[in-house]
Amino acid sequence: MLDHGTADTKDIATLLASRRPGHSLPAALYTSPAVWQADCDAIFGRHWIAVGVTCDVPEAGDVMAIDIGPVSIVILRDDDDRLRAFHNVCAHRGARLVPPGRSVVGKLVCPYHQWTYDLDGALALAPHMGVDFDRSLHHLKPVALRDIGGILYACLAEDPPEDIDQLATIMEPRLAPYDLRNARVAFEQDLIEEGNWKLTMENNRECYHCASNHPQLSLSFHAADFGYDPEGLTETEKAEANALLDAYASYETYWRDEGLPFEAVEHTVGWPTNFRTQRLIIAGLGESQTLDTRAAVQIPLGQGADRPWMGDVHLWGINSWNHVMSDHAVIVTAFPLAPDRTLVRTKWLVHAEAVEGEDYDLETLTTVWKTTNAEDAHLVGLAHRGVSSPGYRPGPYSPYTERALDEFAGWYVARMQANGYAT
Repeated sequence: MLDHGTADTKDIATLLASRRPGHSLPAALYTSPAVWQADCDAIFGRHWIAVGVTCDVPEAGDVMAIDIGPVSIVILRDDDDRLRAFHNVCAHRGARLVPPGRSVVGKLVCPYHQWTYDLDGALALAPHMGVDFDRSLHHLKPVALRDIGGILYACLAEDPPEDIDQLATIMEPRLAPYDLRNARVAFEQDLIEEGNWKLTMENNRECYHCASNHPQLSLSFHAADFGYDPEGLTETEKAEANALLDAYASYETYWRDEGLPFEAVEHTVGWPTNFRTQRLIIAGLGESQTLDTRAAVQIPLGQGADRPWMGDVHLWGINSWNHVMSDHAVIVTAFPLAPDRTLVRTKWLVHAEAVEGEDYDLETLTTVWKTTNAEDAHLVGLAHRGVSSPGYRPGPYSPYTERALDEFAGWYVARMQANGYAT
């Protein structure tokens, strides 16, 4: 973590203040190691970060270790079926307790000196520490954790932002019909993008690039959903845009009658907890994000059996994007590994009783987003190499298709400044 009194901090503050509204960030905000450390401190260390899903740890003793920048945490389900999170650090001499990934334990045992912790974080055993040693003073350090509709958010700060409650208020009813808490992870993919985490998030927050770079994903998306210049449309494109508006009027009547919230909610600039959500129409046959736009899983999620036209609940967050459909959900989180490396972790969720080979074909389920992820990784790599060049200068965002990027850049600058990096 940076000391806020160093020259590096002053340089970062100057860079942040120089960002021109409506334009991408100055190059060093993407490439500088000092900025990356500052991001890990001020963004990933003090905000609510998406870290996984409830069904990652479905039973008592299930443990998952997650790296958030230089910090490692463990998420587990204790013997009372309660979800908990702790720093993955032994209270003895700081060794990491468990490696990244999932495991099943009865207790957490440090591999270094075998200090042993109950699943509530209490120190149960500390060999050779003497009869006067007070184990109660050496418990694991807790991490704030929230389960919102089956998606897990963690905050490393001692005083987490309170507006996480607004995310819960909006998303609990939107996610409730899908019962993600009782779903199952059918497949998980880790992909390293050769670019800064902000480029990863910027790439996700616009579909300006989709038609020419994501032919498979575009089969289930309506291009007009992501903005367009009304003066630049052909007559055919105008007719398509108007037809989509008519379709939304029809769908929204259905969604309203079915009690499915659909309105766009933007909780971005001016808030610590950045999120946006909306229910979108799925193109084609309208069922799911697959190559033929039909449902990939025969057993629907939650209460979706009689409601195949539920659309796509789209949720963006600080480090995440999610698509929740009637048959499956795609949950994506991004974690900073280095100034020029970002881990993108994708989970495909299905009904807990869905059986691979019987109720779904894994390739059908995963092809669209595995292909999209690979295409995005290529684009992020191109962008990072570009911002690393002396020929880069911050370019203008389209007010029609890249408004969300401008808002994200503005949010990032404001949150960095609010957390100690202001001039």
